[in-house]
Amino acid sequence: MGDPVQPLPLIESPCIGTCALGPGGLCIGCFRSGDEIASWLSLSAAQRRAIVSTLPKRGQQLFDDDASDAG
Repeated sequence: MGDPVQPLPLIESPCIGTCALGPGGLCIGCFRSGDEIASWLSLSAAQRRAIVSTLPKRGQQLFDDDASDAG
């Protein structure tokens, strides 16, 4: 009889462990929305790649907005 426990497939995540939703509902650590975070495990690899491709721009916008708010 084989081992009934199968390893989980590797699902890449941009999470860096700094989990808090900031302005506009984006996580200040990975720049995903709450809905994207909640559905991450059920998304296809293509859907995850599409989201990940938008994260640098989101992060830049988030921090640009923070900088303009402070000064």
